[in-house]
Amino acid sequence: MDLNLLTIFEAVARTSSFSAAARELGMPKSSASRGVARLENELGVQLLFRTTRQVSLSAAGTALYDRVTPLLRSVKAVLGEVPEREEAPSGTLRVTAPVDLGVLFLAAVATRYTARHPAVSLDLHLTGRVVDLVGEGFDVALRVAPKLTDSTLVVRRAAPILLRLYASPLYLARRGTPRSEADLDAHEWVVFRGGPQQLRVTAPRPAPGRAARIVCDDLLFVRDAVRAGAGVGLLPTFVAEPDLVAGQLVRVVPRYERAAGSLFLVTPAAKHVAPKVTAFRDLVLEMLAARAPAGAAL
Repeated sequence: MDLNLLTIFEAVARTSSFSAAARELGMPKSSASRGVARLENELGVQLLFRTTRQVSLSAAGTALYDRVTPLLRSVKAVLGEVPEREEAPSGTLRVTAPVDLGVLFLAAVATRYTARHPAVSLDLHLTGRVVDLVGEGFDVALRVAPKLTDSTLVVRRAAPILLRLYASPLYLARRGTPRSEADLDAHEWVVFRGGPQQLRVTAPRPAPGRAARIVCDDLLFVRDAVRAGAGVGLLPTFVAEPDLVAGQLVRVVPRYERAAGSLFLVTPAAKHVAPKVTAFRDLVLEMLAARAPAGAAL
């Protein structure tokens, strides 16, 4: 049954007038009359007695009115409380991202986002696993990959990611500073072994017969080991730059640079995007632009 027919009937019964109900609902009087007639036809009972002067309820109409009125009010109340129908972001935003990106970038985003939008709660899951956004009920994912294509998702490329070579001042004081790729053959390596969602970082090949001294599947561990003086490491700029500025890391062989995919913002495909999702997406892009002026890579 068309819910609109019940809405028309309730308005006519409450106002005892097709004209008043039509004005309230913003429709022609004839449409209100046809709506009630169609409802009566579908139910197989007469709901209203009509005269030239007034409209009154039949016994069946009274019974229906008494039952349908509180239901319609409940439906209107529920629709009015749906967060996505509000202009201001509200509700709970569920976000998933790689651990390293969450630690190094999203903590600042989360702080600013919740300050800007006090009606939103942020539920952040940091994991190396590729999360099923729809199946697990997530609103947004940040993913690092060479390329993303999925017809069930909305994918937006947020920033390119670059890899550069770094070492600590302590290590360079002990082993010397490599000036070219050929010089790297004589150095120790700390190598990242990427997971399914993370960067697959392949360092320049060590000299024949030499293997990386340390291999790990955690990018932050690789950074910490390089910072502690374990060797040379190939790191994304968004991981290494804070330590570079602080003087705890030094970029070596500056001409060596490699693209490592992009950071993507991913959301489930939807006809209407909730304000809380739009606000989060816009803030991420805003803060990425502030970190990487003039379109520089992360």
